[in-house]
Amino acid sequence: MQRTQSFEELRADFPILKRRVRDDKPLVYLDNASTTQKPNQVIDAITDYYRNYNANTHRAVYALAEEATEAYESTRDKVARFAGISDRQEVIFVRGTTEAINLVSYAWGRPHIKKGDIIVTTEYEHHSNIVPWQILAGETGAELRYIGINDDGELNLGDLEEHLATGRVRLVAFSLMSNVLGTISDAPRIISMCKEAKALTLIDGAQAVPHIEVDIAKLDCDFFAFSAHKMLGPTGIGVLWVRKKILETMSPFHGGGDMIREVHKHEATWNDLPYKFEAGTPNIADVIGFGAAIDYLEGVGMDRIRKHEMDLTGYALERLSAVKGMHVYGTRDLSRRGGVISFNFADVHPHDVAQIVDGDGIAVRSGHHCAQVLMERLGVAATSRASFYIYNTREDVDALIKSLDKVAEVFKL
Repeated sequence: MQRTQSFEELRADFPILKRRVRDDKPLVYLDNASTTQKPNQVIDAITDYYRNYNANTHRAVYALAEEATEAYESTRDKVARFAGISDRQEVIFVRGTTEAINLVSYAWGRPHIKKGDIIVTTEYEHHSNIVPWQILAGETGAELRYIGINDDGELNLGDLEEHLATGRVRLVAFSLMSNVLGTISDAPRIISMCKEAKALTLIDGAQAVPHIEVDIAKLDCDFFAFSAHKMLGPTGIGVLWVRKKILETMSPFHGGGDMIREVHKHEATWNDLPYKFEAGTPNIADVIGFGAAIDYLEGVGMDRIRKHEMDLTGYALERLSAVKGMHVYGTRDLSRRGGVISFNFADVHPHDVAQIVDGDGIAVRSGHHCAQVLMERLGVAATSRASFYIYNTREDVDALIKSLDKVAEVFKL
């Protein structure tokens, strides 16, 4: 159902935003790149499952089990529609983006990557899109290389061109949107370059899918991963999409439960896709909650969400740039960045910034954001990060700016 409320009015759907914290201050939540808050519709969908039709899926014919299976599988259809996936058998439920990337590394990488091959990733990746490839390279003798970034936080695709020219690149793994800089990668160009060089592409879509309209079929990559908890859904559930002809060649990642067709003393055969990769009792309640989150986002409209975040980000960049001693990272081109702003305030440590603004009820992230390779490139140990979503307003930005005045007072800036 299409929602016509303003973004300010949508805030009423999120019960946590009514909370008072730190000496009765209103909560200003600006850590959405880490995880998002949940609307009543998602919370109700999860509790409704546990209250009214709690049963395992796929394994029984009684009423509760049939209802649970229908609700669970309907989310698979919603994911396919939402993300532009033409075949629901290519939608694999996992615990999140991290597990999805590890699944690819183990189930595809180990049989296909060998000594002398090259795996490419980027300097602004989350650790989840670096460490699995480090492990794979270490085990196989492959080489891990990086696409660097320029001073605006955008990828130097000349680096990719050089890597591909070796003829040894087997996989290029990159995020569609940086979780620190907000930079939106030029995915069509990267994928085109890789196809010409016969290299496969994996996209970490965890930061992008909640904020911009994504059509995986149109992107034409080979692997794509994202998480529910960054798009109003529950934690502990995510999606791995794999091109079917590749998926059919991959061995199971986990064994047992619903991933089998038959088991005998000394051999077993596997279930059809996608269940071959969904061993054990699934995270039924949270898959159902994920379905409710997709319903909510579709009701608001991804185009509206993108416009709202561009407005907020532009406003925040303008306000932050006027603060003396402020250093903001990333491109100023709003068409090429999402609603994530990382900054350092004079020589104040980001943890001190976060602690002081927390005293005003404002939640921002401080640290390396699971992106230490990027921190090394930027020449800093950490940054502060404010990130926006559909329930944030310009007033939230104003509250942050006002609180930063207190930081300046404390450190006599």
